[in-house]
Amino acid sequence: MDLSAFTVKDILVAAIKSEIESRDLYLNLKNRVKNFILKNKFEFLSQEEEKHRVFFERLFEKGFPGETISLPEKSPVPIPEIRLVDENQPISEILEMAMEAELKASEFYKSMIDKFKDEAIKKTLEYISTVELSHYKLLEVERDYAKKYEDYEGEWPLFHVGP
Repeated sequence: MDLSAFTVKDILVAAIKSEIESRDLYLNLKNRVKNFILKNKFEFLSQEEEKHRVFFERLFEKGFPGETISLPEKSPVPIPEIRLVDENQPISEILEMAMEAELKASEFYKSMIDKFKDEAIKKTLEYISTVELSHYKLLEVERDYAKKYEDYEGEWPLFHVGP
């Protein structure tokens, strides 16, 4: 992803906005599904995105001391949006959009590395980029389950109870 047209400030604001939107999406999905394992995965993903938000906010504060983070309605950097149409939207469709967003986030954070000189920041951005890929893989598995089992997001009493 070519970020040469964007300032570091724009990039950090986009990262913060992206992490907030991802966190909120996963919390929304957690509250939407009944399957407790899927609920736990969405909770996990929301917590991961929250940690990333905190990192980017601290990076912003370090780079722009005293400035207020002002999030625009639309990200200055093109990052895919996930659109929840209604409650009847298939979970597999939502998971596919989330997968695309995680993949683009990974590319975005990897592209950010060249904008910084500090090696610790570069390593953290590389790590976050890799974490976003792991989110993609987790969502891919869930998407495949959802496509295979139409009522996957539902709750089946005693289905996940061991012997």
